[in-house]
Amino acid sequence: MPLAATLSLYVARVFAGSVLAMLAALSALVALFDFIELLRRAATRPDATFAVISQIAALRVPWISMQILPFAVLLGGIMAFWRLTRSSELIVARAAGVSAWQFLTAPVLCAIALGGFAITAVSPLSAAMRARAEALDATYLRVSGGPLALQGGQLWLRQADHVLDPQGVAILHARSVRLKDGDLTAQNISVFRLDGGDRLLQRVEAANARLDEGTWVMNDARTIAPGRLPDPPRAFALPTNLTVDRVQESFAPPDTLSFWALPGFIELLERSGFSAIRHRLFFQSLLALPLLAGTMCLLSAGFSMRPSRRGGVARMIGSGVAAGFALFVVSKVAEEFGQSGALPPVLAAWAPAAAGLMLSLALLLHLEDG
Repeated sequence: MPLAATLSLYVARVFAGSVLAMLAALSALVALFDFIELLRRAATRPDATFAVISQIAALRVPWISMQILPFAVLLGGIMAFWRLTRSSELIVARAAGVSAWQFLTAPVLCAIALGGFAITAVSPLSAAMRARAEALDATYLRVSGGPLALQGGQLWLRQADHVLDPQGVAILHARSVRLKDGDLTAQNISVFRLDGGDRLLQRVEAANARLDEGTWVMNDARTIAPGRLPDPPRAFALPTNLTVDRVQESFAPPDTLSFWALPGFIELLERSGFSAIRHRLFFQSLLALPLLAGTMCLLSAGFSMRPSRRGGVARMIGSGVAAGFALFVVSKVAEEFGQSGALPPVLAAWAPAAAGLMLSLALLLHLEDG
């Protein structure tokens, strides 16, 4: 129907403008508070100059926009649909026989496309800039020695080891790990080399080791094999598919990795023996972002298309905002369950968006009589 298509595109244009304006306003507001918090933390750090703090705050802006995108869609949608209802444009359209499902199609697709653009195009930029911001934060504002120090300084690693057995694996444990000037060193390191049936082939003990390009280099290492006396201390090299950057990234927040890099990095983490639950959950949350944006669009329509002559408009709009924040709380609770392993990452990431979608569809079915 040409009338419905034209009206839907018009509503989508108003909706998109309102959402983008709300996204810019909310991003600026949150970035301002983040900048004030950074200034507070920098008060006792003489090296953290105003230029450094400004740079950190600016580098976090794309990440902030990614976080508040669903709320921008909700609040911007409420403003857009309420303005169209108050001017009687939607009321006249519905009186002319145009169903709400018809003129909401383009705005919902617009919200989904905005979420898809965010995860495919904005996410790589956001990840790179946030990683740089985290590096500056760790250098100028934190007292700890970086991401590895936050994990207690220890490292467990499981990797393939085909030197002694084609199906072999090596389990590496370092009791103390330090990262300085891009060099990763480990002290009191133990390596257990197993065959394909998890039988011990060799044990290696070393006082220290250094991660070079594709190799763990150990000094004064003792190798012990079952039924044999320990070998004299000597230099020992263990091939590895890890790099300093990958080890450091495994302790870093998942949102410092782009949407396109996450699948390969998750596979690498699991192959190396690290826990990839946080990264899997974050990847599934990114995948669910377009659905969540579309859900927020429908939710804003369901709470803001009520005619003003029926009264209670302020209460309805307030209820829409409250429902959006309730959905945010549910998503955070599900995220905590997902990170603890109580829920699968797919369920923890998609369930809040699916629940919100059911709520918004129920509201629109109750509202729409055509």
